[in-house]
Amino acid sequence: MHEGSKGLNVALVHDWFIGNAGGERVMLDLHELWPNAPIYTLVYDRERAPEWTRECDIRPTSLQKIPGAVRHHKMLLSLMPKAWEELDLTSYDLVISSCMSCCKGVITRPDALHICYCHSPIRYVWDRYYEYLDSTDPVRKVAMKHIIPKVRQWDFLAAQRVDEFVSNSDYVGRRIKKYYRRDSTTIYPASPVQAGAVCEPDDYYLVVSRFISYKRVDLAIEACNRLGRRLVVVGSGGEEEKNLRQLVGPSVEFRGAVSDKELVDLYLHARAFLFPGIEDFGLTPVEAMSAGVPILAFGKGGALESVRNGRTGMFFEQQTVESLVACMEEFERKDVAYTREQIAEYARGFSREVFRERFGTFVSRKLEEYGLSQAKGAQVKGSVPIA
Repeated sequence: MHEGSKGLNVALVHDWFIGNAGGERVMLDLHELWPNAPIYTLVYDRERAPEWTRECDIRPTSLQKIPGAVRHHKMLLSLMPKAWEELDLTSYDLVISSCMSCCKGVITRPDALHICYCHSPIRYVWDRYYEYLDSTDPVRKVAMKHIIPKVRQWDFLAAQRVDEFVSNSDYVGRRIKKYYRRDSTTIYPASPVQAGAVCEPDDYYLVVSRFISYKRVDLAIEACNRLGRRLVVVGSGGEEEKNLRQLVGPSVEFRGAVSDKELVDLYLHARAFLFPGIEDFGLTPVEAMSAGVPILAFGKGGALESVRNGRTGMFFEQQTVESLVACMEEFERKDVAYTREQIAEYARGFSREVFRERFGTFVSRKLEEYGLSQAKGAQVKGSVPIA
């Protein structure tokens, strides 16, 4: 174990590794703070998981052995609680979970410290349950009505096992308080900050997203159709992709999945970034701002905490095409107060270095409060010393 946790046995826990999204970026930062800690996860898809995981000690649950579980793990929701609870973590002094599903339900020793970095209470179990229920097929609807109430009860009880919650935004923190009756500390996740000078914008708007209903990419497409504005859409997959492609007008271009280099170039030259969904935090607006790009976002959720209205972006107040169109027209009339250089500088406050320092300091403080640092001499790598 590195100097950041001298004398402590540390384990990391992550819901699953089946892609490379915001949760995996957070886990990378945690892994680099505790590089020798094993990472427990529900299922691990080596081909789709981030490349950095291939050098890690990844330990999947027993569900990994079920045929098809890696590809269809969400169908096994009723089995997840048991899978997490059967993991023996009694040898660890410090357990850190990165959770948007059930992994916070691991069982730790009474004298161990379990810190949960919560991306969200389970959306389809709590605040978006009825939306998911209305949009699913009749067979799954029957299954949800039978399974979800039991999972909801377990999820609440599992949240009581966590010693300390960290939320990725105040918006998520309020939901943790609402559904789990637990307080939390907000530490914003890190977003990749673009290096190099900002560029003069080209005449196109940009969307970078998975094609899932709550992302509301349809609003961006229809607004640009109506105004005749050029829109570049980056992303692929998701249940809405077919429907979204049918909405495309002559000024809208689907790029699909692009390389990191292509994505940086698209960010740097975008006129503005459209963010019409409601996110727990939302990393893509920060990525765009780090390239100096203003954000036009729906004024709810995590965007309210990352975008400075009138300075680094603008908000539209209703989740409708009309409201987004009005916001785009206002932006085109008067722009935002910050220059692209100032927007990029502001986004540096969400860098990986800032996240690691804040999270490391939080962990060090909690180790001291729980009597672990005094007993074991633990100090987290990269953290600020505690006075």
